[in-house]
Amino acid sequence: MKKILITTILTAITTFPVLADEGMWMLTDLKKQNEVAMTELGLLIPVDQIYSPDGIAIKDAVVHFGGGCTGEVISAEGLVLTNHHCGYSYIAKHSSVQHDYLTDGFWAMNRSEELPCQGLKVTFIDRILDVTDYVEQQLQKDDDPTGVNYLSPKYLATVAKRFAEQENIALTPGRSLELKAFYGGNRYYLFVKNTYSDIRMVGAPPSSIGKFGADTDNWMWPRHTGDFSIFRIYADKEGQPAEYSPENRPLHVKKHLTLNLSGYREGDFAFVMGFPGRNWRYMISDEVEERMQTTNFMRQHVRGARQEVLMHEMQRDPAVRIHYASIYASSANYWKNAIGMNEGLVRLKVLDTKRAQQEQLLTRGRELGDNSYQEAFDRIRDIVAHRRAPLYHQQAIQEALVTGMSFMNIPNTTPLIVALKSKDKAAIQAAADTLRVRAEAYFASVPFPDVERLVAKRMLKSYMEYIPQEERIGIFNLIDKRFKGDSDAFIDACFDYSLFGSKANFEKFMRKPQLKRLASDWIVLFKSAIREGQLQTALAMADANKDYDAAHKVWVKGMMQMKQANGQPIYPDANSTLRLTYGRILPYAPSDGVEYHYYTTMKGVMEKEDPDNFEFVVPEKLKQLYRKKEFGGYAMPDGEMATCFIIDTDQTGGNSGSPVFNAKGELIGTGFDRNFEGLTGDIAFRPSSQRAIAVDIRYTLFIIEKYAGASHLIKEMTIVE
Repeated sequence: MKKILITTILTAITTFPVLADEGMWMLTDLKKQNEVAMTELGLLIPVDQIYSPDGIAIKDAVVHFGGGCTGEVISAEGLVLTNHHCGYSYIAKHSSVQHDYLTDGFWAMNRSEELPCQGLKVTFIDRILDVTDYVEQQLQKDDDPTGVNYLSPKYLATVAKRFAEQENIALTPGRSLELKAFYGGNRYYLFVKNTYSDIRMVGAPPSSIGKFGADTDNWMWPRHTGDFSIFRIYADKEGQPAEYSPENRPLHVKKHLTLNLSGYREGDFAFVMGFPGRNWRYMISDEVEERMQTTNFMRQHVRGARQEVLMHEMQRDPAVRIHYASIYASSANYWKNAIGMNEGLVRLKVLDTKRAQQEQLLTRGRELGDNSYQEAFDRIRDIVAHRRAPLYHQQAIQEALVTGMSFMNIPNTTPLIVALKSKDKAAIQAAADTLRVRAEAYFASVPFPDVERLVAKRMLKSYMEYIPQEERIGIFNLIDKRFKGDSDAFIDACFDYSLFGSKANFEKFMRKPQLKRLASDWIVLFKSAIREGQLQTALAMADANKDYDAAHKVWVKGMMQMKQANGQPIYPDANSTLRLTYGRILPYAPSDGVEYHYYTTMKGVMEKEDPDNFEFVVPEKLKQLYRKKEFGGYAMPDGEMATCFIIDTDQTGGNSGSPVFNAKGELIGTGFDRNFEGLTGDIAFRPSSQRAIAVDIRYTLFIIEKYAGASHLIKEMTIVE
């Protein structure tokens, strides 16, 4: 049946190319299932130039940046272009009050000034192999062939290792394997990856350009944000991945992109490659409703409360602003996403659409005499009903107490507790030394305890607001008894008296560690209660989720077969693997009487300027360049400077930084966002209203050369008109 389904999938995609602009397509299948449709839409190169299993192609210049974004190689010496928000945490780490690169920008004017980014990795996909037959053979040999190993990352990693040994795929330093399931476990791909860990920051515009519009404009169109930054990949003298060393050299890549300055017109074909994170196109309506009322609800309300505290404190102190900038930006991104998704799901009546689709499949099943779809549907509905409450509580714990506070990051005290119980002096000393090292790292991560105290108070109140008293985690027994339910007093006690409340408290404890003191420490007790809450909600959900994967697999199979019959495209959900999506550069009309153009210019930057609002401050030099029309060779034919444009491609989180190509496979922009009306796309794709937003490559080059004066970087690139 699996082989029949795979054939059905490929046949369906090949047979109905008209709708092929919807989908996050596997590169290995492009020639068979997408080339005709892409050519009809305007592609001017063979797909072998985009992806070639045996040769060098455009795919070899697209990288996974930091594990959560995409980047593209734009010079023979390893320059990588990505988004400003993708490089934001590293820009922040290198910033200080004295060298505020977030505010002022950063540009290395020679190689010696490029800044190492500890922990940042860039990954190339060397090979993509369809190993479905091999995996199915291994599953049949498994001790539990009817179990869930077909989706287990641990099991699949073992299978990947066996395959590599069989095929003599060498795993040198920096080279690794990733085997993933697609189509609910009906198809498997193995990715052979090369990962580089010496990555250096080369250039970033000031936040007034790279984050222009900030939270207000995030997920919105029209947009005027120069959301880009530049890094460089370094390797050892043999060109192999290596940890940072002053002796390392810029990587001489096997492929880099050509940049095109000719621009685009309405209706032009474009395609995008990147690493989309997750989407859920095969949810039933109950699951969509669950997502709205649990994950999205908590993200909106709890993160919103935390961000209000952080923003107030960040605006009061530059040092606080720099420290929390990346933390705030990361939180705010999916806070607004949750708001937009919920609003869009209601506005576009996605629940009604889902109900109609599922009823269509259930009717089809009855007509075919196949009850498996109804059984799968009923099982999923039952699972959702039973897991709703623990999922809601789990999300409250995660957003308010785990992500929202710093207490879960305190070091583990269990080794010292065990040592103290043993009364072994050597063991106590060893455990104490380890705890001291880890405590120093913790305190370094929270240099502003007064801010942490304010945030913790707000987060505990948020948790209490959404979780009834009788359902709260165990620490509330203590709060109610010792602090008469006063959560603020409890948080004050944590900071005033816990050994992790301050460095002074910690040093006092370490002078004479005592078991009784550890056992009654407020923050230690709080962390333990949070962990217990996580465990209990996880157990409740695990119990409710029994058989979900099997039911979901049957449901997905039915939906794919129905889509085939209806002439609709079929493609796997996103799972952070390299994909291609294609479409056209088009305007859109979000509502009656409103139509948005397909590109923006610097005129809009000046129109949005507000010197009293940090989100819309425009640098003086940028204003001067605009007034004098000093755009170099990057202006549009009418003399204006383009900033951003939109395309109707199918994208999601993880596509940030993705290269946008014209019909010739030349780089014309860098994707960085989606429009507010299209945030439902993770669940239901609506090509009429969904758009991806990209920085025009001409604006990027203009900022590099004319604003930053970093023309030496331009000289590295291959640019055509």
